[in-house]
Amino acid sequence: VQLQACGGGLVQAGGSLRLSCATSGHTFSPYVMGWFRQAPGKEREFVAGIKWSASSIYYADSVKGRFTISRDDAKNMVYLQMNSLKPEDTAVYYCASNYYSSTWPPLSNEYDYWGQGTQVTVSS
Repeated sequence: VQLQACGGGLVQAGGSLRLSCATSGHTFSPYVMGWFRQAPGKEREFVAGIKWSASSIYYADSVKGRFTISRDDAKNMVYLQMNSLKPEDTAVYYCASNYYSSTWPPLSNEYDYWGQGTQVTVSS
């Protein structure tokens, strides 16, 4: 299974970016797709998660109302639309897939596969 994230870049505060994550090699769609981020010197943190068929979505409080996660299982894609970006959103963003979890959203160590990350930099 491979996950390939893209769409990062440099944007001014208040701007928007759309991250994409292409998944391949799995025999069935992941139960949960998630986005995480890690800023320099900080621990990786959960951003958003979406269940299969978008039956449930969960956002971190820090991005609620500004970010939107979506998935297209037919295309094996997951997206993160980021609006009203702030300098504190600067981080490397990772997509991840989970095939089973007893919690919602899954804990970060319950994700089975991770993408390579894409850098998002928001200037003030």
